[in-house]
Amino acid sequence: MSITKAAVPVAAHGGYDRRRELLQAFDDTKAGVKGLVDSGTKSIPSIFHHPQDSLAAITSSTTADEAAATIPVIDLAAARREEVVALVRAAAETAGFFQVVNHGVPGEAMAAMVAAVRHFNEGTVEAKRPYYTRDTTRKMRFYSNLDLFQSPAASWRDTVFLDMAPEPPQPEELPEALRHYVGAVRKLAVWVFELLSESLGLASDHLAEMGCGESLKVACNYYPPCPEPHLTLGNTKHTDPTFLTVLLQDAVGGLQLVSNGRFRSVEHRVLANQSADTARVSVAAFVDVGRSMRQYGPIQELTSPDGGNPPIYRSVTVEEFIVHFYRKGSEQNRPRLDYFKLE
Repeated sequence: MSITKAAVPVAAHGGYDRRRELLQAFDDTKAGVKGLVDSGTKSIPSIFHHPQDSLAAITSSTTADEAAATIPVIDLAAARREEVVALVRAAAETAGFFQVVNHGVPGEAMAAMVAAVRHFNEGTVEAKRPYYTRDTTRKMRFYSNLDLFQSPAASWRDTVFLDMAPEPPQPEELPEALRHYVGAVRKLAVWVFELLSESLGLASDHLAEMGCGESLKVACNYYPPCPEPHLTLGNTKHTDPTFLTVLLQDAVGGLQLVSNGRFRSVEHRVLANQSADTARVSVAAFVDVGRSMRQYGPIQELTSPDGGNPPIYRSVTVEEFIVHFYRKGSEQNRPRLDYFKLE
C-alpha cells in the first residue's frame, strides 16, 4: 500500500478510517521515517501534515541557535560552589532551561553516542526491524512516534528508546558507547540534583533522598532530512513529564524554546530537519523517580500553609501523573501540571 498519496478524508462510511489505515501501513513497514527517505519520496505523506495553526508560529519562535546568547550557560567547575548554586537557581526559576559546560561528560563519550545513534538508524531495515515494537515492556525498542495512533499528526523522526534504570537491559544488548555515555550522564545528574537542592536552601542530598534519580530512560532521536519541512515538525510543543532531562544535540540543531511553582518546566519543540542531506541526532536522558506508589507534592520545607507560601499543588503518585500526561495528549491550552493545582 502506498502511503505517499494525497490526503484522504479521515472518517468514511461504516466507520472506515482511512487515516488509521495509512498510519497502520506506515507502522507495518517497521522502517520508520528513514524508510520513507530511503524510498526516494519527494513529498511527505498526509499523516505527517500538521495543522497550519501549529506551524504558523515557527518563524516567530526562537531557535536554540538564534537564542544562544540568551540561554543561560553555567560553568559547573569555574566558580565557587555558592556562585554556581546561584546561577542554577536563577536559570531554573526564569528560563527553566540551561546549558552546562565543564560538566564531566567526556567529549569522546558524547561523540561516540551520537555516532552510535547514526550507525543504528542508517543501518539496513533488516537489521533494525527486530527492534521495532510498540511493546513498552521491552527494555530496548525502536519505533517512529510513540503516539502515532493518538496524535493529530505524526512527526518526522524515529526513536530508539532504552529503559536504563533501575533495571537496565543486559550489557550485551547495548553498544559500549551507550554504556559509557549513560554512566557519565548519571554522575552529571547527581551533580545537578545537588545544585538544585542547595538552590532551594535544602541539604545537597535532599532531592536524591526523595528518589529523584532512581529512574533513567534514554530517547535517541533521529531526524532524517525532510523534503517538505514547512508541512511538519520533528516534535510538537511539549514539556517533559520527568524530573530532569539531560539533552545532547549534534551540530545540526533544530530545538525551539517556547517558554511559557518555583522552578519552571520549559516548553520546547523540534523543527523538521531542513538539511538536504544530513540527518539530525539528539539524545535525551530522562532522569526521574521510580514508579512507586509514593506520593509527591510540594516540598514541606519550602511551604508554610499558615504563612505566605501555601502549597499550590496537591500530592499525586507518579502513576497518576503519567496517566494524566498521556491522556491529555499535546498541551493545547494550559500546562498539564495545572490539572493538579489546589483550588
